[in-house]
Amino acid sequence: MVPKVSIVLLFSIFFFAFFGFLFYHVSPYALDAHSILLSPSLQHPLGTDRLGRDILARLIEGGKVSLTIGVGSALIASFIGLMFGSIAGYFRGLVDKSFIVIVDLFLTFPTFFLLLALVSYVNASALVLIVIISITGWMTTARLIRSESFKITSQPYIKILNIAKVKKSKILLKYYAPLLAPIFFVSFTFGVGGAILAESGLSFLGLGIVAPQMSWGTILSGGKDVVEIAWWVSFFPGLMIFLVTFSLINISNYLQQLTNQKEIQT
Repeated sequence: MVPKVSIVLLFSIFFFAFFGFLFYHVSPYALDAHSILLSPSLQHPLGTDRLGRDILARLIEGGKVSLTIGVGSALIASFIGLMFGSIAGYFRGLVDKSFIVIVDLFLTFPTFFLLLALVSYVNASALVLIVIISITGWMTTARLIRSESFKITSQPYIKILNIAKVKKSKILLKYYAPLLAPIFFVSFTFGVGGAILAESGLSFLGLGIVAPQMSWGTILSGGKDVVEIAWWVSFFPGLMIFLVTFSLINISNYLQQLTNQKEIQT
């Protein structure tokens, strides 16, 4: 039941972010000196910020950026992890040793501080953040994929295929990819939540999305100075980040349970 609720909630949030403007026609950029820090009301359902901008409209607009960054970076990071991990687990030897050196080198630095270091040298945008978060987020997936690839490589039918000189690309795509798919999807769902949190953390520190663009992180950051007198400015973007992350964690746990059940049955 919980995974179904999480999936429905997640789809609802995506619909809200990408199609909410069709039902709520207030501009997220409109300034109103007479509507500064208004609490939630019929006119402004989620209140306004310190520049008189409507919070609901900004959540809709900011959701597009946050979710695009989350899904985009998680997809790229998971794909890089799948590619490198499966290649290392299949070829082993020097390829695997090189893989371990590269992964250990990346893991030497705390991920968030590595993000800070990279972002500080470029002007952040949605595309830039997708690339940077992807670069710093593929290692865990790659190590999981590598470990599973080692098990697959040890199977007799893989050895027979190698002896028969079947193309390595065909073996990886036809025999490895389906078996590695559950790990890929689990890593992807975790990665989306992690990427949204990373973007929110950077934006909260002033290193994320630059105005006039907005994300849930920048909206949350904009309310930190007025949180004592206008709780709604930070509460609602924080709630959206929590709901997305919580839903993704539930879905990831469910996918892991399914994967574990299949392994026990086999």
